[in-house]
Amino acid sequence: MKTQATSGTGAAADAGRRPVRLVALSGGLGYPSSTRTLTDLLTSAVADRLAGDGQEVLTTTVEVRDVAQDAVAETLLGLRSEPLAAALAEVEDADALIVASPVFRGSYAGVFKAVVDLLDPLAMRGKPVLLAATSGSARHTLMADHALRPLMSYFGTLTVPTAVVATPEEFAFGTRPVDGLRVRIDRAADELADLTRVRVRARSGA
Repeated sequence: MKTQATSGTGAAADAGRRPVRLVALSGGLGYPSSTRTLTDLLTSAVADRLAGDGQEVLTTTVEVRDVAQDAVAETLLGLRSEPLAAALAEVEDADALIVASPVFRGSYAGVFKAVVDLLDPLAMRGKPVLLAATSGSARHTLMADHALRPLMSYFGTLTVPTAVVATPEEFAFGTRPVDGLRVRIDRAADELADLTRVRVRARSGA
């Protein structure tokens, strides 16, 4: 996991406010990972919007592949490793969350689900969440709504209306989103930023 800070630049900047914790849970398994590429684009877009309000934003990406074996060990043996505990805590403590998985057999990846199963539902309740997925074919573009959204609803999260599902053809040179994908990224980022602002205001009592 790597955490980065984006400083607020707007007129509302206030050094006394606690930074917003924006966390991406990336279920990509490959190197390089198109799922990680998509989560990076979404994280940057949301962080830029919140920073524009003058809000400092701490962004962290939790890679499922880094703790997949640890998640299986806990499921089978009940033994939680320190890296897995730290990864779960990052997700549970987030003010806003981006959740992304590659499409496997028409649904999310099994190792992704193994990690998500270990999250504390009480810690997840009311958390703003943006859903995303990568697929080898446009045939699976509804996976986020048919699989990821019910999963996150179980935890009581607040999922934004726009789910972003990307196919290889939507990345120019492997990393640059084409116009249609960029539109969806921007719309979803606007929605998550709006929900996060409400959550931050409620936290501060404003």
